[in-house]
Amino acid sequence: MVSRDDFVGRDVISIEDFSKQEIDYVLDNAAEIKARMGNYSQRLAGRIMVPIFVEDSTRTVMSTQMAMLRLGGSVVDFDVGKSSFSKGETLEHTFKVIDSYNPDVVVMRHDNDGVAQLAADLIKAPFINCGDGKNFHPTQTFLDLFTIREHRGSIDGLKIAIAGDLMYGRPVHSLAEALGLKYEGCNIKFISPEQLKMPKDLLKRLKTKGAFFSEHDLEDLELIINSGDVDFLYMTRVQRERFPKGPEGDQMYEDVTSRYNLKRNIIKTPKPGFKILHPMPIFNEVARDIDDTEYAHYIPQAGNGPPTRMSLLDLIVV
Repeated sequence: MVSRDDFVGRDVISIEDFSKQEIDYVLDNAAEIKARMGNYSQRLAGRIMVPIFVEDSTRTVMSTQMAMLRLGGSVVDFDVGKSSFSKGETLEHTFKVIDSYNPDVVVMRHDNDGVAQLAADLIKAPFINCGDGKNFHPTQTFLDLFTIREHRGSIDGLKIAIAGDLMYGRPVHSLAEALGLKYEGCNIKFISPEQLKMPKDLLKRLKTKGAFFSEHDLEDLELIINSGDVDFLYMTRVQRERFPKGPEGDQMYEDVTSRYNLKRNIIKTPKPGFKILHPMPIFNEVARDIDDTEYAHYIPQAGNGPPTRMSLLDLIVV
């Protein structure tokens, strides 16, 4: 039986570190918080968060800091661009110094794989990974799962298509792990160009655990949407910043983006209740005229960031 005691002081590095029962507990707590947010306004009074956002962010940094403030806590005004990071200080020294200040929770986004685990190892306070390179983005996955369950009523048996940059897109890595390894009967269709397919090691883990998935080309997107057999389409942007530098990377990016665009007129016979999700930001991969349709669900999805992250903070901060 899962209880609040199972979360106190824990780090949040990867969704894989949480059992299905623990994930559901976080989601149940998020639902309670969303319904009665005013009741939680002093839960973390006197506690201090240190945010370290080395990589640019809008929704994650804002909703994470808002979550702490809504719980009555405080957030240190830490500007990475004006810190000793920009002077070349080592990550180890930075994390050790932050640890010596005894914060109550540290949240970080970094553009290098594995830095989240390094920080968690050197900082005694609970640590939350808000994205490390192309690895993981667990808080995004918690809010994605919350959004799916809120709309659909359950996660087990979900039929979902995940499209776009599956090689470098950390939100889809974490989401695929959760759906394929934690929940029962999920059917995942991975849709991407050849050069941006889901990493083979992740597919191997899914296959080993008996997860049901299939791989498809971008050209199959319209057919899959109109098959009437998917509950959600999870779109992702093509991340230019993670492609190889130089002319070869530029050409690869142009080739992919020219063929990757969801237009309103291709959505003809989707499953009743069909919704489109996206971790955002959205560029050309989703046409603007979809925003005002019944299918667009990415704004409510983003809106679930604060209550979901409040749930994690409420549970792990001592």
